[in-house]
Amino acid sequence: MAVKDRMAVLSAMMDQAVIPVFYDADVEVCKNVIQACANGGAKCVEFTNRGDFASHVFLEVTRHFVKADPSVIMGVGSIVDAPTAGIYIANGAKFVVGPLLNADVAKVCNRRAIPYSPGCGSASEIGDAQELGCEIVKVFPGASVGGPEFVKNIMGPMPWTRIMPTGGVDPTEESLRKWYSAGIVACGIGSNLITKALLDAKDYKGIEDNVRKAVQLVKTIKAELHAKK
Repeated sequence: MAVKDRMAVLSAMMDQAVIPVFYDADVEVCKNVIQACANGGAKCVEFTNRGDFASHVFLEVTRHFVKADPSVIMGVGSIVDAPTAGIYIANGAKFVVGPLLNADVAKVCNRRAIPYSPGCGSASEIGDAQELGCEIVKVFPGASVGGPEFVKNIMGPMPWTRIMPTGGVDPTEESLRKWYSAGIVACGIGSNLITKALLDAKDYKGIEDNVRKAVQLVKTIKAELHAKK
């Protein structure tokens, strides 16, 4: 497996800025969807730990991309405990994301130099995550905890914070501009990007086009925001 160290993975996540979030029980579907994401410019993909034997699916998919496209960076989401994090790290996960903050997960990830982005919904939780060494903090559920306004309010007293919301982020210019103007460094997008209609139709080119459009849109927005500074 190609070595992808912690700093390289973090840089790739922030540069890509849109992280597709996806799960399917079918290994072949996962291979096709993830390759479509990579072709569209999103090589960092969050595979969610949702279904039965999901870690087995993840292992097969990760093994595939070691040979088929080593530039793909496979991460895992929906991790709530350290043993599960360990399983996925052993199976090739290069970053770990969760809906909540768990100190034991942080310790496992730190020991293996794997980025951990825990779900946080308050300034205190974000501070606790930073104390545990989390460089990018997931705000979850993004819309429910206050959306872009929450991010703005956090960035005021804690401007060093790197936030990646999931939930409530749409791949539209209006939604992405609000979030990135608030100060996020990346976002996770699931079914709004990899839609059920495209999956049902096995329209992998459509998924690739959706991802490419979202990635390019964010690059444009970030460039405009940088120019205004």
